[in-house]
Amino acid sequence: MGRNRTAWVTTVALMAATLGVAAVPAGATTATTTQTTACPTGWGSLAKTRSAATSESVTNIRTGRHACFDRMVVDVPGAGTRGLGYSVRYVSRLYQDGSGNYIPVGGGAVLEVRVAAPAYDPDTGQPTYPVRAGQRLKGVDLTGYRTFRDARFAGSFEGDTQIGLGVRARLPFRVWVATDRVVVDVAHNWTGAR
Repeated sequence: MGRNRTAWVTTVALMAATLGVAAVPAGATTATTTQTTACPTGWGSLAKTRSAATSESVTNIRTGRHACFDRMVVDVPGAGTRGLGYSVRYVSRLYQDGSGNYIPVGGGAVLEVRVAAPAYDPDTGQPTYPVRAGQRLKGVDLTGYRTFRDARFAGSFEGDTQIGLGVRARLPFRVWVATDRVVVDVAHNWTGAR
């Protein structure tokens, strides 16, 4: 009787396993795998610019980690989208606007990020993003990031805010504008794989 019961339990288990596999469409596993491993491609590493400017002030710079890229966001409350301009490009060394002082930025490559918005109140001259030139970005911890290595405030001069973003290597990036912010995404690699 014990032998028949063992055979019966084994048969039921095999039937359940077979029915479970049969209930999943053949293409479902492939589609899920493709969706989770594909990352955006085609961004390139050439300079990206958008001509616009605002007198609204930069108040915060923050970063985030994503599956395919690392992201930096420059917040400019009240700027909307029309007035936000930028220039983002790879440079061999970062030099501060106005003074020409060299600002060391760690990493295998350096992205110079310029946002056409001051980091000070245009009426009073008081800083709205209180970090001195050459210092790390306030509140930004890049521990565990796959692409970002360093982030330095370079200054704000004649209505433009300048940031040095150190990355692992010269990797593809994109820049886009959302309401009240400029967003810079730097891919983890060139292939689009995670």
